[in-house]
Amino acid sequence: MTTAPNTGTVNGTPHRRRARTAARAAARAAATANTPAKQATPAKQATPAKQATPAKQATPAKQATPAKQATPAKSPAPATPASPTTPATPVKPPAPARTIVVCVPDDLSSKLLDSARNLDRHLGVSGIADVRFWAIPGLHLWQRGQMIRLRKRPAWCAGGPVRLLNLAGMRDAAAVGANLRHRQWFGAVTGTPTATPWHVFHERHLNDPSTYPMDVARAQFEAQPRVTAMRLHNAAYPAARELNPDELEILQAGPAVYANYHRMWTVVTDALLTHQGVRLQPASDYLTDWVPYLQQANEYVDRLDETQRLLAITL
Repeated sequence: MTTAPNTGTVNGTPHRRRARTAARAAARAAATANTPAKQATPAKQATPAKQATPAKQATPAKQATPAKQATPAKSPAPATPASPTTPATPVKPPAPARTIVVCVPDDLSSKLLDSARNLDRHLGVSGIADVRFWAIPGLHLWQRGQMIRLRKRPAWCAGGPVRLLNLAGMRDAAAVGANLRHRQWFGAVTGTPTATPWHVFHERHLNDPSTYPMDVARAQFEAQPRVTAMRLHNAAYPAARELNPDELEILQAGPAVYANYHRMWTVVTDALLTHQGVRLQPASDYLTDWVPYLQQANEYVDRLDETQRLLAITL
């Protein structure tokens, strides 16, 4: 009789143990598998740590830029005093006043105007009478007594009533003479470059006298080839009328400008003292300041009563 294999113990105990063991293993596996998956989700919910960005909202510290608005502390910088040698407002060179034309008061005798002492006393001008006006041709004997320092031939004088002065003839002659002189100048300076006028050097000296003295300014002006050519011409032809280097700006402007300038200058010269006691003169030595003066002064003379006396004075 064949005996069946012994696969278990009494009452099936080994089977129960295996079942319990398998159940425990399965429970552990399930616990091990399920527990991390469920607990991992809270880690993702831990993102509120990123919501802690309110720390970036603390940028109001950057709004403290009012500290930059405190730049007014820099504003006093422009108040830095200028260099002692450089004036805050540039100084323009004054126009030279060598001759002045005065409107003589009606109650002043012409005989009192023949001496420098009387000119200073009665007119307030220091100088001597300048014989530069033309008298009209054909003066009568009784008219000659109204003229100041009249010469017989040619009929030049230092002044007199407007009606007895040939102002139109003076202007025409001055323009013709200026045209001829400009031709002479052009021939003397042909081939030389355009030069800087004297008043530019003079202005630099006036605004910085300590580092740019007058002798340096004059030397640099005269060292220009065009000015040297003018001086050489004057030395070669002493009998001819001198080419004035101080007129360089007007000469370089052309013959028409030069002629018109002298047409207007010859009657009113460098300054005009009106019968109200107002002194008219250019604001500076620049040609742009001479033009309004010459226009105003000539218009004033042309409006004068024909009995008004004019007197030219060399200062």
